[in-house]
Amino acid sequence: MNSIDIPEAKGVFAQSWSWRKAMGLLAIFGPAAIVASVSIGAGETIVVVRLPGPRGWLLMALILFEMFGAPLAWVPISKPCGDLLHFLFRDSLNGLFDSEIFWKNLLTTAFIAMAMFFGIRLSFERLEKQQLVICGILVTGTVMGTLLVRPDLVKTLIGALSFGDLPSFPSWAPQDAIDHPMLTMATTFGYVGGSVFAYIAYSHWIGLHGWGLTGHRDIEAIRKRAFEDDSYDYLPDDVEQASKLRRLTASLRWDVGLGAVVLFIVSAAFMLSGAAVLYPLESRFEGWGLLTEQAHVWRSIHPTLVWIYYVCIIAALWGTLQALPEIYARVMQEFLQAVWPDHTWDYDRLKRRICLYIFTVAVIIIWLNIPFDILIQIAGFIMANFAIALIMAAAIYLNFKLPPMYRTNGLVLTGAVLSVAILTLFAAISGWGLVGKLSGS
Repeated sequence: MNSIDIPEAKGVFAQSWSWRKAMGLLAIFGPAAIVASVSIGAGETIVVVRLPGPRGWLLMALILFEMFGAPLAWVPISKPCGDLLHFLFRDSLNGLFDSEIFWKNLLTTAFIAMAMFFGIRLSFERLEKQQLVICGILVTGTVMGTLLVRPDLVKTLIGALSFGDLPSFPSWAPQDAIDHPMLTMATTFGYVGGSVFAYIAYSHWIGLHGWGLTGHRDIEAIRKRAFEDDSYDYLPDDVEQASKLRRLTASLRWDVGLGAVVLFIVSAAFMLSGAAVLYPLESRFEGWGLLTEQAHVWRSIHPTLVWIYYVCIIAALWGTLQALPEIYARVMQEFLQAVWPDHTWDYDRLKRRICLYIFTVAVIIIWLNIPFDILIQIAGFIMANFAIALIMAAAIYLNFKLPPMYRTNGLVLTGAVLSVAILTLFAAISGWGLVGKLSGS
């Protein structure tokens, strides 16, 4: 195809800075409310980029990683909720059948089934609106809770800037954390960021919004050309046209930026309030009673904190579980379509089959009563630390395949390379620690 013409930015992005524009920018916050991610602006996703080696090897590897780790991740998210539901209704339940493990496992199974049922029926548009509400609840609730417990912000700043200073775990910490401190740190790092499929799904969601070059009138022809050849000769060799494309990606930068702010505020607030309240009390939580036992601690500080805690944590966990079927189906459909373009992959059918598989394996894990720590450590390594490092490296590879004037600037590239280095380091720490733990060394 011939060189395309890059359209001008429209709507709020074509306006000069004003209060009205600021409010308009807040109004477009959407896909990154589900996940903050790195996006592209060349009209195609990373899915169709040809890497060295057999066709689609990276895509199929990522599917295998995610589908192996997904049930392992669902159980640690849902089983504490089952434990909490048992705590709230224990008197009535134990009157019917006196077995805590049975009721906790049954309630966990029901929680997963409900989340999947509503997740399958949830469209992207409704999911996006739901996640915006959940983000608002999380930011408001965690900030309120943190202000009520009044953490020492000066010590927090000193600790945050003490690079390389890794304090040892106290003697009252869980034994697994004491025995495997680096693995514990790497697993926590991975879980804050989320799984690899969520990051990849973002590129599809911006296409649904028509942001960047995905809103071009000839986007289907552009995608077909990009799929057939990686020469990118459809991108005009013109500085002004390249500048237009950069302006078109403003919506992506704004959306990702807001998503990063939300993620930072919520994660930092949870850690700050936990450090301020739990550490002085030498509180340790092992097994599945985290939500139940932690509520007792908050109640001892102030009764209001219990409800803030419950609302925030349940909103976060329910929101995560409901979003996952959409993420799995979007990414797998795009991956399979890229590897086998002549076959039509039905989105709804894929979503149902994926959910059936995850539900079946997760239920088996629940009733086998596999320990909490090993589940999150395996899932954190496969789905987060290792897989995200891999896809970040692929994103940098994509950047260098673009014509020079369309590549990201040096500052962003430096940050991306540094991110890959950090992710690779934590993947190595996580993998090595997991091998050591499983081998008993």
